[in-house]
Order: sequence, then C-alpha cells, then structure tokens
Amino acid sequence: MVAGAIVAAIASAALHAADNLPSILISRQLSESEHLATGDVVRLSDSPDGSRVQQFRVAGVYEPTPDPARLGAVIREVQLHLPDLLNLTRQPETPAGSEYVETINVALVDPGDASAFSRDVQARMPGINAQPASGAAESTGPFIVLRRFHLAIAIVTIVASTVFLLALTIMLVDERRATVGVLRLIGLPIRRILVQLFIEGILIATVGSLFGLVLSLVSEGLINRFFQWRYDTALIFVRVTPEVAAICVAIAVPLGVSATVVASWALLRRNGLRLARR
Repeated sequence: MVAGAIVAAIASAALHAADNLPSILISRQLSESEHLATGDVVRLSDSPDGSRVQQFRVAGVYEPTPDPARLGAVIREVQLHLPDLLNLTRQPETPAGSEYVETINVALVDPGDASAFSRDVQARMPGINAQPASGAAESTGPFIVLRRFHLAIAIVTIVASTVFLLALTIMLVDERRATVGVLRLIGLPIRRILVQLFIEGILIATVGSLFGLVLSLVSEGLINRFFQWRYDTALIFVRVTPEVAAICVAIAVPLGVSATVVASWALLRRNGLRLARR
C-alpha cells in the first residue's frame, strides 16, 4: 500500500509538472512529420549540440499562413510566447530584459484602420517604420514582376483570341453566303440583316462567355486542390472573383459581337445575285 501511494504521488507530481510547462504551437507539417499531437511534451534547444534544453507542452496545431515565397518548402515551425522564446534563446552572459526585437506584428480589430494606425504610430514614435502587412507584401519586387507578367499574358491572350475569333467568324459567315443572298433578293435591307446578325452575335457571345465562366469555376477548384496537395499548402492558386468575372464578360461579349458585325458587313457589301449564285 505504501509503495502504491508513493507511485501515485510521483505520477501526480509528474502530471502537475507537465501541466505547468510553458505551452507552444506547432505547424501542421511538423505535427504530421513528427507524429505530435496536442498535449505532448517536447524538448527544444537553440543550439546545434542540444545543450540548454527546455521542455514545452504542445497546446495546439496551426495551419501556417500561405506564403508564395515559401512555395515548395516544408514548414516545420514552432510558435512560443515571447518570454519563453527569450528564456530559450538568451545567452547566459546576457542580462534579462536587455533583449530587443526588430519586427512586431499587430493585429487590428478592424483591418480597415491599418493605414490610420500606421500614421499614428509613426507620428508618436519617430524612427519607427509602421506599414500594413498586405501593402508591404504586394509592393515587393517579386509581386510587382508577377503582376506585370500576368498583365502581359492577359493582353497577348486577348489579342490572339480576338484574331482567331475574327477568322472563325468570317468562315462561319461565309458559309451562310447563300442564305444572306436570298434575304437580299427577297427585299430585306442590309440594315435589317445586319441587326439580325448583331442580335445573333450578342446571344452567341453571351452564351460563350457564360460557358467560359462555368468552365473557369470548375477548373478553379480542381487546380487549387491539385497544387495544394502537390505542395502541401493552403495557398490559393486560382481565384475567380465577381470582379474578374464581370471584367471577362465585359471584354468577351463586345469582342464577340464586334467580330460578328465586322465579318457580316464585309459579306453584306457584295451584290445579292453574286451571293445567291453560290
């Protein structure tokens, strides 16, 4: 009975000590690779030889913030409270409280106040560079180059597709040469035929643009799931927003109608007898 009580006391003391350990968060990739779960006790050290080891308890697993600059890298990260991090990394000869930090991230209740908060901090603390994290990320070199590359690809794609659409429309209109010639011979004016072809072009362009939007929405999910699985990340690779969809429709429908009108006008300028003889 005495031995059992001693064992129980030792187990209770160990459990109490584990509960008093400082807590950490680990990334999902680290949890999966090292088979760690919430409540596990791990040992961390800041030196390559494993000296000055400290024990921590895993309080949770988090998904790392997607970062295009780290695409393809397996993110094995540990997040500690600032006092615990300082205690782990502080050199023995460094007095406590003499450490300094270079960067501090501040989460605002309303992200829309980021610009006002940045101006207020810089006014109150001269020498401190405060700027919204989203603006800083988008203004860096790689993102500017990527944005310009996408713009160039979009312009080339639109110009090439317009030329192809015009050629295809001319071929389709030319196949209806006999029909247009008969309409001319029975007395329909060129304006009446052109209006009919204009309405037909609007319908075809609208249906084609809607089909393209549906295809892009289906492809969006497939592309994101494949590359997220391939690179083990939560990064969104393709996103079709309402603004993007509206711009695509606003470009596709006028181009389709314009190609139809241009191709039809070149055909309607010919004589009706010549068109009907084919």
